Amino acid sequence: MRLQSLGSKEKARLLLRFFKTGPGEYGEGDIFVGLTVPEIRKLAKEYQGLALTETVRLLQSPLHEARLLALILLIHAYKKGAPALQAKIYNLYLKNTCYINNWDLVDASAEHIVGSYLRNRSRVPLYKLAVAPLLWDRRIAIIATFHFIKSGEFAETLRIADTLLKDREDLMHKAVGWMLREAGKRDQGAEEEFLKTRYHIMPRTMLRYAIEKFPEKLRLQYLHGEI
Repeated sequence: MRLQSLGSKEKARLLLRFFKTGPGEYGEGDIFVGLTVPEIRKLAKEYQGLALTETVRLLQSPLHEARLLALILLIHAYKKGAPALQAKIYNLYLKNTCYINNWDLVDASAEHIVGSYLRNRSRVPLYKLAVAPLLWDRRIAIIATFHFIKSGEFAETLRIADTLLKDREDLMHKAVGWMLREAGKRDQGAEEEFLKTRYHIMPRTMLRYAIEKFPEKLRLQYLHGEI
């Protein structure tokens, strides 16, 4: 495969550690060939006409970089596609979430496919994802709302964040905190209204991410429980 021929063993070793692929870690067993994201995006430009069936085969590859390449191709096809193709890509995405199985894969794609598709549709699928057993489904649920946040809509982010407040996974604490922070960058009042009744029960990492951009005095008040 071309991906393997372009890879770097040294980069692959670094990526294995960075993406926690050891026994018991969230990326256990993942395989890297050692390509950077810019290199993968460059490849995606070459393969933009790849058939959807072939793209799905790439998405189901054991190689991490192949899965990222597939997602970039799906995003491009989705953005250029007619409504029927967009629906097909959205459904394929949700059927293959077990392959979208690391934070970078979710973060690169969820808002552009799931969030975009649900922008003017029922948001019920997000709530089903938010309570799914699979970590990556839950991360997709909250990261997909980034699409809404960028349009000035925060309600779904806050509702799903509420659902995920007691999630046990650190990767979810970071994702929820990040989306709360992004909402707060656009409307700090909306974020604070959410935080004031919940910050004392939120996981510490989630809170730290959520208030990272607050003025220092206010940030410390939240950290010290003085709100």
